[in-house]
Amino acid sequence: MDIVVERSTDGVMTIALNRPEKKNAITAAMYQTMADALAEAHEDAAVRAIFVRGGEGVFSAGNDLEDFMKSPPTGEDAPVLQFLRHISRAQKPIVASVAGVAVGIGTTLLLHCDLVYAADSATFSLPFSQLGLCPEAASSLLLPRIAGYALAAEKLLLGEAFDAQEAHRMGLVNRLLPAGEVDAFARAQAVKLAALPASSLRVTKSLLKRAHEPEVAERMREEVLHFGKMLLAPEAREAMTAFFQKRKPDFRQFD
Repeated sequence: MDIVVERSTDGVMTIALNRPEKKNAITAAMYQTMADALAEAHEDAAVRAIFVRGGEGVFSAGNDLEDFMKSPPTGEDAPVLQFLRHISRAQKPIVASVAGVAVGIGTTLLLHCDLVYAADSATFSLPFSQLGLCPEAASSLLLPRIAGYALAAEKLLLGEAFDAQEAHRMGLVNRLLPAGEVDAFARAQAVKLAALPASSLRVTKSLLKRAHEPEVAERMREEVLHFGKMLLAPEAREAMTAFFQKRKPDFRQFD
């Protein structure tokens, strides 16, 4: 299965991206599975914390572009939008482990996690502009808030990769660990959370997020409107065509 969902007796639900042959590139079906798992976690009192991880050497290469172009997210019920709503509104704590490459939504989803631990060899990138697109997951709002405008602008405008050390300095990641230790450490943190009073965690998380919850929801809607239009524009078509043809895109023909 491309997404493996496991519940354990210690109160942790694990959501694991498991598509190594495609570097955990996310399809619509994978988004739906993750959205459903998060919805189930919300309703299940036995689930007290959520642990999200990728695989060895890769967290996620972002959207599966071929699948994405076949099934673009055009409606409110699109699986990717369901997933973003659930992860951004989750009341239970979410811990993420990043043991490798995190591209696009592989990075932006981390903005909605409560604790993020990464391998010291991990890399991150937000290549939306390189694909003729715009930010998503409210990253245009949240990244400037945690990293400051200058760094957020550099990452979102240029779309170039940055290393784990910079992600840590930016505040995107809580702690760096050796690649072979990050999953176990992050899961142990989730187990610690699961052992604490659920009501305390729920209220504390609500207080931490309440101030910007309406803004996050509104920014997601705004980004989706732009994203949907840009996905059908000539620049995105050129970027996607160039990607599949393994060449550098030429945007000079566009204003």
